[in-house]
Amino acid sequence: MSTCTMVEAINLALHHAMRQHAEVVVLGEDIGVNGGVFRATQGLLEQFGPHRVLDTPLAESLIAGISVGMASQGLRPVAEIQFMGFIYAALEHLISHAARMRNRTRGRLSCPLTLRVPHGGGIHAPEHHSESTEALLTHIPGLKVICPSSPRIAYQMILAAIDDPDPVIVLEPERLYRSLRQDCPDDGQKLPLEKALIRKSGSDISLISWGASLQDCLQASGQLQERGIAAEVIDVATLKPLDRTTLRACVGRTGRALVVHEAPLSGGWGAEIAAWLSAELFGFLKAPIQRLTGFDTIMPYARMESFYIPSVQNIIDTTTRIMTGDL
Repeated sequence: MSTCTMVEAINLALHHAMRQHAEVVVLGEDIGVNGGVFRATQGLLEQFGPHRVLDTPLAESLIAGISVGMASQGLRPVAEIQFMGFIYAALEHLISHAARMRNRTRGRLSCPLTLRVPHGGGIHAPEHHSESTEALLTHIPGLKVICPSSPRIAYQMILAAIDDPDPVIVLEPERLYRSLRQDCPDDGQKLPLEKALIRKSGSDISLISWGASLQDCLQASGQLQERGIAAEVIDVATLKPLDRTTLRACVGRTGRALVVHEAPLSGGWGAEIAAWLSAELFGFLKAPIQRLTGFDTIMPYARMESFYIPSVQNIIDTTTRIMTGDL
């Protein structure tokens, strides 16, 4: 079996969905002729034609608005916002229309829209190209937000997102697009949304993360094991709706937790997870739940980018302090 990168797995999933469902339409900036800025849509135009693979103007508001209209009338649009820093112009349609379609029409209409967005830093990109503003989206009722952490998971979650009757935002970690390979058969298997994944078992502390930072947590857990610390690694995977059952069970068992993400500290999705777990498990915790995040600043340019993003060593050091009580 050949292995594939995350961007190849996403491409595989899009080909599969378009073969299976005639109502799937792909649209976005440069996604047709050029195959997307990261080549995630390469080959789709040649196979499915310009009536199903649509190059759009550089207008994120237009992309989102047209996608809402398509989705409400029986199509299943898979739209791409070229970078997360460009999504802000699309928020009007996502918040005011896509998220509210089912509620507004009392269930008469739904909005099966999938919106793919490159997410996070790590590729030395310029301003607006390395954003991690998932908390803007997780705050909105009616939107589902997912963030895969490996090629196979990306394949399975994108297929599930396209099948979902409501809008799903797919945050695709830029620094994972080509940094790891994994077996990824084109078998059409879907990973249920709303389910966190236990990627590594452990009894001392739960490392909770998603996307690219999840891979850092896995690396850190291996080194922590050598120091006698058994760190469990939980892949949130679906940020909204959050799998509270799995999180409660895991952290209730270990009694300690560290939430890791690239987004800034203040108001990040890690704050919601930490606050909820602290209230839910107050009597079972052996240490205060901690967060390791980016800074409350704009993502810096390439020279300082690695300092901004929580590193494997940061995770090891913070975990060690939690275990020793040196907080």
